[in-house]
This record gives sequence, C-alpha cells and structure tokens, in this order.
Amino acid sequence: MFHEYREEISQLKIKNAHFEKIFAEHNELDQKIINAEKGIEPATDLEIEQMKKMKLKLKDEVYAMIMEYRKNNQ
Repeated sequence: MFHEYREEISQLKIKNAHFEKIFAEHNELDQKIINAEKGIEPATDLEIEQMKKMKLKLKDEVYAMIMEYRKNNQ
C-alpha cells in the first residue's frame, strides 16, 4: 500500500504510534479479507463487506496522515 510513500511511511511508523497502529490494522484486515475470499477463514459475505469498508476507512486515514506529514516536512 502506498509504495511511492515508503520513506514517509517509515518515518511515520517511527514517530507516530497511532499511524503505526492503523497501518498495521489495515494490513491485518487485508490479509483477513484475502483469507476469507479464498475460503481459508470462514466469513459471510456481509462480514467480508464490512471488513472491506473498514479497510478503506483506514486506508483513507493513512493517506491523510501521509499527506499531512509531507506538507509539514518539505
């Protein structure tokens, strides 16, 4: 996710505990969705949809924090 912002992500993970938490949560959800869609982990369609919505919300929050960091560290 956001490979073009690797440096910013690295810095934010070091400097901002909240960023690190939501970034990890996003990645965990991504893996859960993949596992559910492959049938590795049981989940209903509704549960998968809810996980996807939460993942998107977290991704939006991560992106906003990256953009704020870039603005303040140019």
